[in-house]
Amino acid sequence: MGAEPRRAARLLPGTVRGKVAAAAALAMALLLAAGGVWLYIVLRSNLLDNTTGRTELAARKVAAQVDTGTARELLPPPDGGVDLVMVLDERGRVTAASQETGAAPELAGFRPPEGQDSASRTLNEGGRHEVAVVVRAQLPGGPASYVYGTTVLSDVDDATGAIGWALLASAPPLIALAAAIAWAGTGLALRPVTSIRTELAEVSSSELDRRVPDPGGADEIALLARTVNATLDRLEQAHVRQREFVADASHELRNPIAAVRSRLEVALAAPDSASVRAALDDTERLQRIAADLLLLARLDAHPQPPAEPVDLALLAAEDTARRRAARVPVELAADAPVPVRGDPAQLERMLANLVDNAVRHARTAVRVTARRDGDDAVLEVTDDGPGVPAADRARIFERFVRLDAARARESGGTGLGLAIAREIARAHGGELTAGPGPGATFTVRLPGRPSAHPRS
Repeated sequence: MGAEPRRAARLLPGTVRGKVAAAAALAMALLLAAGGVWLYIVLRSNLLDNTTGRTELAARKVAAQVDTGTARELLPPPDGGVDLVMVLDERGRVTAASQETGAAPELAGFRPPEGQDSASRTLNEGGRHEVAVVVRAQLPGGPASYVYGTTVLSDVDDATGAIGWALLASAPPLIALAAAIAWAGTGLALRPVTSIRTELAEVSSSELDRRVPDPGGADEIALLARTVNATLDRLEQAHVRQREFVADASHELRNPIAAVRSRLEVALAAPDSASVRAALDDTERLQRIAADLLLLARLDAHPQPPAEPVDLALLAAEDTARRRAARVPVELAADAPVPVRGDPAQLERMLANLVDNAVRHARTAVRVTARRDGDDAVLEVTDDGPGVPAADRARIFERFVRLDAARARESGGTGLGLAIAREIARAHGGELTAGPGPGATFTVRLPGRPSAHPRS
């Protein structure tokens, strides 16, 4: 059943230029066919009407003579190219004619219909193609007579035949011209596409900085070029980010692994609990880094988080309750529920990372605030530590970034906590920003009604 469509598809040209040229040729052929038929019919109808009118006029002139009794047996030749005019009585006998003629039996039965004084028809007998007109005439004090006029349609046939042959002869070059114009125009329009395809084929993993040429303007090809370049921009950024991430991860893992190895070697040479404890601490740090890296890898895949009801105020209260023995007190400011929809585990991890960061750098206290701001849900974590310089408020969310010695690898975190928190906020259609304050203020703003596609 599918063989016929496949066979038809194989008959079509394989390129866009070929398909457009074939479509233009087909459209021109259909236009010429329809226009040619219409022109032929209109031209022949007009010529036939003119010939019929001239023939009827010649017949009526003779009918006027019959009505007045001045008609002679041999009528003068008719004007206007009419070939024959003759008068027949009611029995079909010729009583007058413009030239010698015998009986005309084919015209004897041709009479005007009831209520009319004339009629016309086209005759095609014995190879003669002619138009005939009959007009009723009345002899003075005598029976009715009928005046017939006939004109051979050779001029009409010649004119329409010439038009038909001219249309047939002009159709192939016109169809070829339409196809050629479509081929050339399409090639000119698609020339930028060829440049785009050629340049895009040269892009490789080592040359992601190459871009396709932008032809300018606002047509579809220009938009395609800009879309391709925007896609290449994202690919390059993702590639650079991946390389930096791998390099940073390798650098971050190298020190703990070396430390674990050295401590284990010391413990093997002279076993003591301090060396084993230090090795265990370094192993736990490795586990945290590996877990954070795995979570970031999952967030980079842009999964759609579950849309479950979550109360940010309740999450903040639970996190605060777990930190009663923290280095500095953690205060809570949440007077009413702050509902959002999302993944409770991810939102809890986001809050925990922000509070961990604040506790690590605060001097005397940390404050967690959950509130509504219009349709948005806002979560703020503030500390009274040294704060974040304005120039570093965007860089602080990059992976493995530590701004000073206070965030050293030995006493600080993995360098991934804020990056994870920002990715979780973005996965839920929100954003995490660092703002000014006496210390550091981190603000999470989540939509009250998250869209189905939060990531752009």
